[in-house]
Amino acid sequence: MRVKDTLSLGKTKFKMRGNLPVKEVDRQKQWSDNELYQQRQKLNEGKPTFVLHDGPPYANGDIHMGHAMNKISKDIIVRFKSMNGFRSPFVPGWDTHGLPIEQQLKKAGYDRKTMTTNEFRKLCHQYALDQVDKQKAEFKRLGISADWDNPYLTLLPEFEAAEVRVFGAMANRGLIYKGKKPVYWSWSSESALAEAEIEYHDVTSPSAFYGEKVIDGKGILDENDTYMVVWTTTPWTIPASEGITIGADFDYSVVKPKNDDRKFVVATDLLSNATEMFGWEDVETLKVVKGSDLENVIAQHPFYADRKLVTMLGDFVTLESGTGLVHTAPGLGEDDFMVGQQYGLDILVPVDEKGYMTDEAGKDFAGVFYEDANQIALDKLKAANALLYYMPYEHSYPFDWRTKKPVIYRATPQWFASVDKIRQPILDALSDVSFSPEWGKKRLSNMIKDRGDWVISRQRVWGVPLPIFYGEDGEAIITPETIEHVADLFGKYGSDIWFEKEAKDLLPANFTSPHSPNGIFTKETDIMDVWFDSGTSHQGVLAERPNLTYPADLVLEGSDQYRGWFNSSLITSVAVSDHAPYKSVVSQGFTLDKNGHKMSKSLGNTISPEEIISKMGAEIVRLWVTSVDTSADVRVSVDNFVTNSDAYKKIRNTMRYLLANTSDYNVENDKVAFDQLETVDQYMMVKLNQFISEVTDDYNKYDFLALNKKLMEFIAGDLSAFYLDFAKDILYVDKSNGHKRRSMQTVMYEILVVLAKLMTPILPHTTEEIWEYLQEPEQFVQLAEMPKVQHFENETTILANWSNFMDVRSNVLKALEEARNNKLIGKSSEASLTIYADEATIKLLESLHTDLPTVLMVSQFSLLDLEDAGKTSVDFDNMKILVEHANGETCERCRLIREDVGSDSAYPTFCARCAAVVRSEYPETATEGFDEQ
Repeated sequence: MRVKDTLSLGKTKFKMRGNLPVKEVDRQKQWSDNELYQQRQKLNEGKPTFVLHDGPPYANGDIHMGHAMNKISKDIIVRFKSMNGFRSPFVPGWDTHGLPIEQQLKKAGYDRKTMTTNEFRKLCHQYALDQVDKQKAEFKRLGISADWDNPYLTLLPEFEAAEVRVFGAMANRGLIYKGKKPVYWSWSSESALAEAEIEYHDVTSPSAFYGEKVIDGKGILDENDTYMVVWTTTPWTIPASEGITIGADFDYSVVKPKNDDRKFVVATDLLSNATEMFGWEDVETLKVVKGSDLENVIAQHPFYADRKLVTMLGDFVTLESGTGLVHTAPGLGEDDFMVGQQYGLDILVPVDEKGYMTDEAGKDFAGVFYEDANQIALDKLKAANALLYYMPYEHSYPFDWRTKKPVIYRATPQWFASVDKIRQPILDALSDVSFSPEWGKKRLSNMIKDRGDWVISRQRVWGVPLPIFYGEDGEAIITPETIEHVADLFGKYGSDIWFEKEAKDLLPANFTSPHSPNGIFTKETDIMDVWFDSGTSHQGVLAERPNLTYPADLVLEGSDQYRGWFNSSLITSVAVSDHAPYKSVVSQGFTLDKNGHKMSKSLGNTISPEEIISKMGAEIVRLWVTSVDTSADVRVSVDNFVTNSDAYKKIRNTMRYLLANTSDYNVENDKVAFDQLETVDQYMMVKLNQFISEVTDDYNKYDFLALNKKLMEFIAGDLSAFYLDFAKDILYVDKSNGHKRRSMQTVMYEILVVLAKLMTPILPHTTEEIWEYLQEPEQFVQLAEMPKVQHFENETTILANWSNFMDVRSNVLKALEEARNNKLIGKSSEASLTIYADEATIKLLESLHTDLPTVLMVSQFSLLDLEDAGKTSVDFDNMKILVEHANGETCERCRLIREDVGSDSAYPTFCARCAAVVRSEYPETATEGFDEQ
């Protein structure tokens, strides 16, 4: 060996290369081949159970960044729980029924109306399975650990059977009924929709103000040319108008404008607005009456001579806009329907399932698309001299979230699940549920308080049929006997059998009913709302599978699920079990583009997980999830992933450094007990355990952002900027088996093990690679347990003293930087450092019992009394610091400036310390006049 080779003593070459896009795939195959998920479940048998129930994504299309954020968040939690004392199985699921799949087949050229129902359903079934397989592969590529061989799908026979039983239990409790009332009707889908299937967009509608002549004033209003001034933002609904709704407690003025022969009734608080809009001049107020006094006043419909309009009192009327008198069409509006029911009005629905006006609307409207009927209505109002004013009105309006087309309210016969009957039990059940963010509880509570009954029937074919039979008299038949029989059939054959068999073949043998004296039955053709499908997963999955628990310990989904799955599963769970289906709820925001806009393929602003994975690796996407505040909406850009790629490199390089410098360390032979560690190493052990405690707490609180910050601070601050910064003077220079070196390696190895375990939920591909180089008993880090916090004697004092030292070090760094700026030194190793300190500081530094010049990374060091400081020193609180250029020559081995370089003639370019180490390690080199060449 040449003498110069000893310059690299301790620097073992270590290769741990990234290349994540390629190596992750190999790593995942290794996990699958070794059945790591199953091994982890076996290890956890008998432990307390923690179940995170997966809300099912819809089986259609590639996964997007929101999917990735959601599934990775779940994976982090489940992995942590599995390594931290819990049996935490994770069963992924998919929502596989519904309109979007029907639409995809339509786009592919299949015409549902030219096929039998079952032919079309079989195509839907296969399409759904293909989409599940595609998304499953994409989720697995993210490194998600789950029971991928046994996911739950809402189309599985056992799930459909459980759903039917939930329906039956709700029917048995009196919560299922059929009624005709307005529901969200999608003319583009030709089906009723639930509230969770609605999204809102701003639209501009023609707002019409018009008069309806009073024909019976009930002694309050004059029937001679007096007009109730009503308004509407949907003139096309005027053919369905049956009344006028006003506020009971509002004041209404009867006024006479100078420039009009008629008298008008307008809410007093809105009179000035009306006067300006209608161009009235010199308005005289004839009288003011309370709304309650106008109840049952009768007016004439402006189009139909034979239709009278009753004035009703309703609490939905406001004075925010309009006239305080609202045109009311009970068949086309929810509030209108409710008030109409109170007053016994008919339910007129002059619009068909495709959005076209029917003959019931009259010859001028029949066959006209409803939006086009707006202009016809306005023209007819003008012709009748009833239109006082119209203007564009911008407001929020409901749209079908799948077709992106506006919906209408339309009263049709539908099946409903009553929310009103169990509203209070549902609200009571929420008191036992914790939410993160905490405002989630209030949000969900308010939604339940305001929610109407749930329309659960859909006029489609791809879904679970409503298990309802009808007798000869038209009466619906839902009995425990029929429900259980249908559930058994679905469990055995799947719900296709409903469309394959006649009603008599789907009923129990020898079934009879007083509603069918001739034994003739028919069956319902509507299917159930897909939110009823997924909303019953607590029975179809949690209660069904023996390895899971009901209720779930946690659900985690996007904030839109307060209207969706959180909501529907809560209702059905309380309905059948009188408790919530989950103990805790975590909600996340949406993923948006860098400008805060919703990501959309049509806008070209999407970033797919696959795009990032193929370039940077899944680990970067996983790390990104922990770097953002997922409780709010998250803006996503390529720059985010570049930043996290840089952070990942910092983590990886730090771990490589630790591995390289513990490669000659043997845990069994070289480990140094805590009380024998160097004091700075004891400090790092205390800091490490403080880190374990804080990160474990963040995991338990699902606070990934806080966890990420602590991880990066520990790696970049405590390690890279401090401990590993001065470590090379010990690791590369001291004797390979010397106490200082083994002391530091003991701590570095412990840090490696701890970080590998703590980072596994986030970066499993990387930590498994690290684990291969460690001397731990488990073959895979995923089969290890999370580190437990250790406590050491005098740890409080150690932490306090070294924390105070870090303040001193901060001053030293500032003084060194000033000397560097003044060209006194280059590297800190060129410095001779003198600290003039007060008695307390001197006592502190001496109590550390550490090699201060090594820790401070200077060549020469002195500690003197503050009173001895000269004028050239830099002033700090309680100390002054003098930085000078060190005297002597630079040792070729340790690179420090020493006055004893060459003192050993065998090693003329080494300081005495390095010469002694090399002589001890390589005695054959200790020859006078050794030829360096």
